[in-house]
Amino acid sequence: MTSRSYTNLLDLATGIIPTAGRGGKRLSRVMSVPGIVSEFDDDAANSVSSDVTSSVSQERVIVVANQLPLRARRRPDNAGWTFSWDEDALLLQLKDGLSDDMDVIYVGSLKVEVDPSEQDEVAQILLEKFKCVPAFLPDDIYNKFYHGFCKQHLWPLFHYMLPLSPSSAGRFDRSSWQAYVSANKIFADKVVEVINSDDDYVWIHDYHLMVLPNFLRRRYNKLKMGFFLHSPFPSSEIYRTLPVREEILRALLNSDLIGFHTFDYARHFLSCCSRMLGLDYQSKRGYIGLEYYGRMVGIKILPVGIHMVQIESVLRLADKEWRVNELLDQFKGKTVVLGVDDMDIFKGINLKILALEQLLIQYPKWRNKIVLVQIVNPARGKGRDIEELQAQILSDSKRINENFGSAEYTPILLIDRPVPVYERIAYYTVAECVVVTAVRDGLNLTPYEYIVSREGSLENPKKSMIVVSEFIGCSPSLSGAVRVNPWNTEAVAEAINMAISMPEAEKQLRHEKHYRYVSTHNVAYWARSFMQDLERSCKDHQRRRCWEIGFGLQFRVVSLDPSFRKLSIDHIASAYRRSKGRAILLDYDGTVTPESSIDKRPSEEVIRILNKLSADPKNVVFIVSGRGKESLSSWFSPCEKLGIAAEHGYFLRWSKEKEWETSCDQSSDFAWMQMAEPVMRLYAEATDGSWIETKESAIVWHHQDADPDFGSCQAKELLDHLESVLANEPVAVKRGQHIVEVKPQGVSKGLVAEKLLSVMAEGNRQPDFVLCIGDDRSDEDMFEVISSGSPGASASGSFFNREVFACTVGQKPSKAKYYVDDTIEVIKMLEALAGP
Repeated sequence: MTSRSYTNLLDLATGIIPTAGRGGKRLSRVMSVPGIVSEFDDDAANSVSSDVTSSVSQERVIVVANQLPLRARRRPDNAGWTFSWDEDALLLQLKDGLSDDMDVIYVGSLKVEVDPSEQDEVAQILLEKFKCVPAFLPDDIYNKFYHGFCKQHLWPLFHYMLPLSPSSAGRFDRSSWQAYVSANKIFADKVVEVINSDDDYVWIHDYHLMVLPNFLRRRYNKLKMGFFLHSPFPSSEIYRTLPVREEILRALLNSDLIGFHTFDYARHFLSCCSRMLGLDYQSKRGYIGLEYYGRMVGIKILPVGIHMVQIESVLRLADKEWRVNELLDQFKGKTVVLGVDDMDIFKGINLKILALEQLLIQYPKWRNKIVLVQIVNPARGKGRDIEELQAQILSDSKRINENFGSAEYTPILLIDRPVPVYERIAYYTVAECVVVTAVRDGLNLTPYEYIVSREGSLENPKKSMIVVSEFIGCSPSLSGAVRVNPWNTEAVAEAINMAISMPEAEKQLRHEKHYRYVSTHNVAYWARSFMQDLERSCKDHQRRRCWEIGFGLQFRVVSLDPSFRKLSIDHIASAYRRSKGRAILLDYDGTVTPESSIDKRPSEEVIRILNKLSADPKNVVFIVSGRGKESLSSWFSPCEKLGIAAEHGYFLRWSKEKEWETSCDQSSDFAWMQMAEPVMRLYAEATDGSWIETKESAIVWHHQDADPDFGSCQAKELLDHLESVLANEPVAVKRGQHIVEVKPQGVSKGLVAEKLLSVMAEGNRQPDFVLCIGDDRSDEDMFEVISSGSPGASASGSFFNREVFACTVGQKPSKAKYYVDDTIEVIKMLEALAGP
């Protein structure tokens, strides 16, 4: 069911996105209106089908994120601002993975507040000197967008914290959601100001801008656009609690490529798309994709790496060497275990401290020998949770130091201040082991930095040990690390003991394995790989035809082959009247009756129309269905001259007075059913919500009412099981939409179409008008047959004089050349052909 959480949210941000020409914007045209959405309009440029030639030949990528990769500070005399690149910013580092001739433009907000009177000047400076386009958010929008919806709702939810009570996490606030949408709209306006939609790529980053793809796709339906999520994506059980769950999913699916750190995160996203939108993903030649209204949305799985050059350059700094020597003297005779974490409720600092206490209890040999150095970076958020966590960490550390420490020995050393990068790497260099006990984290680059720092240290041979939480993104790529459940403090204590007690040779082998991975899968590799996949996902954009449907955040683009178009009633009616012989083949469920209807019997209107069509001597009309012959013959008993093909064509009847016949020369021995039925029964009993349908010629296992993921998994297993059991039987085992079916070989709706056209040709009733309408995979066989030109074609080539209308129901990729929107349009079209 479509979410009704908000209607037409585009209106929140002054309606339709401001327009801009497709001809490639010169950067000097950037507009900066402090705090409000730009409101320039150009009717000619508003057409996405404009043929204006691009004036920008250089390939560009527009990188969009919440914050620009800049440092800003006000001058001492308070006369303006000084800006510089933030060398630690991922957005700046990713340029290393792009080609030298790729121009990069950044769109984002600044980390400082700029007075409205200065915003125009600042925007011009950033544009000219840094190719950065700042998005200035009004204070009221920014606070509700960032501190409200992003930090109080999305961030906790994506880290598996449900708002079970007002104190546990922020309850959903409608006004903060509206601010989130409005902020995304402002970012979209800034992108529109500089984009050349035909040539540029747009790369959007992180959960702050998850509805931005909706705004950009609405403006440019063939835009080449990727999105990367740097945080975890929660399981469907968690995500589905979000009141605006569908709006965000549909907005993300307007991207061409969606990236995640791990397969777990991608799997959760795909599960949400399956359970909430009914979308199934497919894997082909190593690539995962979601088909969404004719567009194949790629799924990219690759964690971000570190900037090797930056860390290696710091390793050579004299300050770092001085600090290393100082630390070696400070911790002489001690084993240093290191933690580097933000002050955050999800980083598990308190769990790490308790694990150290447990280690000292379980292994007295480490008393007076092991020191946990915990670097606590400043908190990025604020609130009571952070204050309580700080108090708990200080209290636990004080207790442990008092119980196990002495004047010469302090088990836990807290460094609660900003630590320069050279000092952090100095601590990495002297640490025997790094411990990361985050309970949930998107990636966490601390282990990667540690590995590279140890490789660059003076010790020879190199060695490093890592104890890492299994709930963080870097865990799957560190196969040599000791993985732990951070909630189990005894297990973490045991893991620390194992890591620091391991034989030296084993430590070296693990380090070498980790370093090979980290050094090759750096940030440049990640950026290059993502852009390559984005180019592949967008390669056929220009040859596709696009239609825009839906309003607000329900907006999406239907992308179809250029030859695929909507069937005009006037066009087919004209061809119908000109023709002398006609073949009409109609699927039943989802074509002449709605798929969602509970009462599957045909309406009186359908019976009346089919009677009129089949009564015309020029027509041969067939209902071609997967249903059994008994129900079909009963439902269509008023239609004297209607042909019926039941069970996908195994049974055929030319009219009511004719006898049923089989459409193939299969033996009537169905002993294979006795082999297939027990296997299906086993899966039906094991899969809640599934059931078996037994037909005269086939047996079908249905799982549309089962859990989507489990049902799909069971269907795959059942398919393999049946193929093995029935390998020597004259049957075909096929998997369809929510079904697994076993039927005689050669039976298909395509066979019905081929036989119908052949019989008509043999009876000198060669049709010059062929209409075939269906809505699912089984109907594709009919479309292929009637479009191929082989069945019933005479030696004189009269086939080529036929008017052929292969038509699918719904806008989706198909072998048909035409489509209609729904069953209502099918009935209208058939009524137009039948006449008054």
